[in-house]
Amino acid sequence: MSNWIKIYSNSQVFKSEIVKQVLVDNEIEAVIMNKQDSSYKFGQVEVHVDETHAAKAKQIIEENDL
Repeated sequence: MSNWIKIYSNSQVFKSEIVKQVLVDNEIEAVIMNKQDSSYKFGQVEVHVDETHAAKAKQIIEENDL
């Protein structure tokens, strides 16, 4: 895996999980980076994909209103 970039960010874990699963269902490998504080649950949960799939991933996110 080469360069991974953030394509989605949200403060709610379940929304980022949905985005990740939609991308995986469309054959785009995605990972979640949870940057929330473990005690207080503030911060962002990011979805990252390989930069070669970023444009397609962003298009899928927009088409599905995620």
